[in-house]
Amino acid sequence: MGLAFFYIAGALTLFGAIGVVVTRNVVYAALFLLVSLAGVAGTFVLLYAEFLALVQVLIYGGAIIIVILFGLMLTRTSEYEASGEHRRWPLAALVSIGLFALLAYAFLADSALYNSSTREAISVEELGRELFEQWAVPFEIASIVLIVALIGAVVIGRATPEEDEPETGPGSAPR
Repeated sequence: MGLAFFYIAGALTLFGAIGVVVTRNVVYAALFLLVSLAGVAGTFVLLYAEFLALVQVLIYGGAIIIVILFGLMLTRTSEYEASGEHRRWPLAALVSIGLFALLAYAFLADSALYNSSTREAISVEELGRELFEQWAVPFEIASIVLIVALIGAVVIGRATPEEDEPETGPGSAPR
């Protein structure tokens, strides 16, 4: 039964990832990314890593997708020309398949190094204690960097006054 759920989660992840790559609409690509991240969260649940599944859904599935969609809505799409049919996509697909094969070989060749049966599971309480005692300063630095990035995005995304106001001055005719 667990193996069937694993295959379902894997298929969901793969379907979402392929959808991200092949769709032409960026909003649909973000939604396909959400489907793929939900499949990854399902895989975490099957591996008894409920905390990682929750973080996957809340942080990536919620916050990151919302940021991507807000970024898409706030950008001026009229400034960019529509992309046409690309002639190099077969080469890109071939390179991607080659890289996937190389990574799959690297992981399968060293699979004995990643045997999780020898490791002891860590509880969510121990993980929280470790994060707040050992990693508090890097966490705060990351939060400051994110706030600076948010302020920069607001400054860049805000319309300039010259674009919003009509020209009123000597020599300008009313429209």
